[in-house]
Amino acid sequence: MNEQLPVLKQGHMGVDSGIISFIGTEIPAEWNDASIEVKDGSNRVYLPGLVNTHGHAAMSLLRGYSDDVSLQVWLEEKMWPIENAWGAEDIKWGTLLSIMEMIRGGTTTFVDMYSFMEEVAAVVDSSGMRGCLARGVIGLCPPDIQTAKLDEATAFAKAWHGKANGRITTMMSPHAPYTCPPDYIERIVAASKELNLPIHIHLSETAREVQGHINQYGKRPVAHLNELGVFDRPTLVAHAVHVTQEEIELFAAKGVHVSHNPGSNLKLASGIAPVPAMLKAGVRVSLGTDSSASNNNLDLFEEMRLAALLHKGVSGDPTAVPATAALRMGTIEGAKSIWIEDIGCLQPGMKADFIALDANQAHFQPQSDWISHIVYSANANDVTDVWVDGKQLMSNRVLLTVDEERIRFEANRLLRKFSTGA
Repeated sequence: MNEQLPVLKQGHMGVDSGIISFIGTEIPAEWNDASIEVKDGSNRVYLPGLVNTHGHAAMSLLRGYSDDVSLQVWLEEKMWPIENAWGAEDIKWGTLLSIMEMIRGGTTTFVDMYSFMEEVAAVVDSSGMRGCLARGVIGLCPPDIQTAKLDEATAFAKAWHGKANGRITTMMSPHAPYTCPPDYIERIVAASKELNLPIHIHLSETAREVQGHINQYGKRPVAHLNELGVFDRPTLVAHAVHVTQEEIELFAAKGVHVSHNPGSNLKLASGIAPVPAMLKAGVRVSLGTDSSASNNNLDLFEEMRLAALLHKGVSGDPTAVPATAALRMGTIEGAKSIWIEDIGCLQPGMKADFIALDANQAHFQPQSDWISHIVYSANANDVTDVWVDGKQLMSNRVLLTVDEERIRFEANRLLRKFSTGA
């Protein structure tokens, strides 16, 4: 999992029908054809598109709405009351705002767990991005509403899995073990098995959550989910901040993937996930931003840098998460964490999801070690060009598939609507 990334200092890449055909220092003879479109990559550094494995895109509308409070206050008193009043229009424009930010920051694939997911899927399709989507369900409601939510989640997963030329995949997502009763989680596990889809769930994000689970069920959340059969399905858990070594070993044995969200976990004072121990145990770890209401941006370069620096600082070990490991978490490990095998690296046969950074930036000089520069120096504003499936979504910082001016207008209009009623 931690093998070195291949690095090509200078060369050429060919893309045909959305697939990387060749990459190397020489151009194959059959590609010396005047009819083939050629792009000059001078003064650019290319890398795979970044993969954000946990988020709630529409919550971009709540960026800055509630800061500097605990997770429970943030959720129960600030977020949920507003979100419960939202409709399809809010979800559409909030998701588009996040998509605009993600494309600009070099993220080409993202995981989204939310409601009104048909709106999310539609804008993923039209924007050209790649999305792994799930209708998140909270089971703190009467049985008939639980059933309606599960039916909605199942219908969405069936309708959209594999759509948009394969750019959209789906999962089943019980929100968390503290928001879904055990029998409801078992029903979602059964639906996951029937549909042959993975599960995505929040897990052990705060110490308070873990203790509350022990108080209610007499066991820790990880053991609880394992007994309910969640980990018998392909599973991606978000956060996993408060987990023990025994639980990490269970993750490794069961093939559970972890989305590490360092920025959000720091802001909400949730703690620091034991990522070095996870990596050592062989757990697949990727990176997520969570929502921009708890982060407050979707900059995966920042998350890579945090992942590399944070664990050095708390462990006293400068080798805890090397730059190479952090870059893998943001690219190929992210892709594999959501069971997509043909993105996340630049190799022949892989899908052409890639980005370009401006190599002339002062913080990239001297041009010594590009992996070091990408992880420790780069930021979202360095991204100049973005492609997904071989289609260009941004060219020289100009977005080609979404209307930025309209998105900004609608985001601020909706903010006024839910904050003032105007």
